[in-house]
Amino acid sequence: MAARPPGGGESSEPEAIEFGIAALNARLEESDVSFPATGAEVAHALDDTAVPYDVKGRTIELTEALDQIQQSEFDNETEFLDALYPVFDEARRQGGGFLGELRDALPF
Repeated sequence: MAARPPGGGESSEPEAIEFGIAALNARLEESDVSFPATGAEVAHALDDTAVPYDVKGRTIELTEALDQIQQSEFDNETEFLDALYPVFDEARRQGGGFLGELRDALPF
């Protein structure tokens, strides 16, 4: 998942903001993790385990996300990301709840 930030910057092409599986995938590519691996091994291989799950920058700890799935061992990166996708999607959908949505809608 990725979204473009609002305009107003000096460049005509804003950079994309990565969150959810896209952000986690980018971190995996920068790490020295190799598969097959356990979720704990993957989390240990990452420098920063707080992964943003929405465009607002709200994060979920990778270990917390891993606790929400049944699988603990992964044969490859795709299997790892596929297993975690529903967790990030659910966190994004729940977001800040009704009050968070109301605050986001207000202009101040």
